[in-house]
Amino acid sequence: MISDLVLVPASGAPLAGDLVVPGPVRSVVVITEGSSSSRGSSRDRTLADTFHRAGMGTLLLDLLTELEKRADARAARHLFDIPFLAQRLVDAIDWLDQRPETAGVPVCLFGGDSSALLAAAERPQRVSAVVIRGGRPDLTYDALRSVRAPVLFVVGGADETDPRTNQEAPGRLSAPSEIHVVRGATHLFHEPGALEDISAAARQWFASHVESGPRAGTGR
Repeated sequence: MISDLVLVPASGAPLAGDLVVPGPVRSVVVITEGSSSSRGSSRDRTLADTFHRAGMGTLLLDLLTELEKRADARAARHLFDIPFLAQRLVDAIDWLDQRPETAGVPVCLFGGDSSALLAAAERPQRVSAVVIRGGRPDLTYDALRSVRAPVLFVVGGADETDPRTNQEAPGRLSAPSEIHVVRGATHLFHEPGALEDISAAARQWFASHVESGPRAGTGR
């Protein structure tokens, strides 16, 4: 197993990440939570463990530097700057292609905002599947037609923010898509059992939509 604390060069700002490749894998899942969360959250690490047990690699990635996070806490400069966040995610996808243990391995994206959709549109040949958990797909409507990867929208059954944004998004996609409803969950999915539901749905989605092929090794 390879487990490294890494710095991903992205738009001139190195981004902190945790790369885990648990032996030969058929895919690597890039897990991001937009501008507001950290890769050190117990929720994301639990999610990553679910993917590891299914034979997937993971890259837990912060899309902002520590300095940018502190500035965002005051002014929310990057909170809805989806193109900015998506470009950093694209940089991470390209970086994975440069590492021997992940080069050429299908990439899956798990995101807490719609930057994952925009990144998938920018790298259609590299992104095999996408899961968006409670994001704002309406912020990327113009790019949805360019997404080629199958997309699973995970929404809370008790989320009252604006459920229409997720309900309308699949109709704008030319790629396969589904909506998975976590019963009783609100927008942040803090309810008991919600994380387990999301993890299982995402694991199944990725496993079902990554093409079979040679497994990547873990040699450097």
